[in-house]
Amino acid sequence: MVVVDDDPSIREVAALSLSAVGGHDVQTAADGADGVELARRLRPDAVLLDVMMPTLDGPTVLAQMRTIDVLRDVPVVFLTAKVGAQEIRRLDGLGAVGVITKPFDPLGLPSRLADVLGWDA
Repeated sequence: MVVVDDDPSIREVAALSLSAVGGHDVQTAADGADGVELARRLRPDAVLLDVMMPTLDGPTVLAQMRTIDVLRDVPVVFLTAKVGAQEIRRLDGLGAVGVITKPFDPLGLPSRLADVLGWDA
């Protein structure tokens, strides 16, 4: 699992939650370019991707991932503070498997992510 978020506290909480509570092996990246490179190297089961980041935002990172053979089918879940229905529909239309809104419950994040991905929690 790869978590990409420019906010160090969100990155740390998400990684800790997904590893300690969810049992996932988690690696993190602080920006979109590093996230793409990390995902290319690791070929993760899934990517939790912040929408709003400087330089490369989440939608741009997702578009780049879809051009890389080994990442084309990796499921991506957007993480966003924008919770309006129109924004959620826009993000859903970009090819991510789902959207999780911030703030999230750290104890519930692994099961929420599993629900979005269609995995057994």
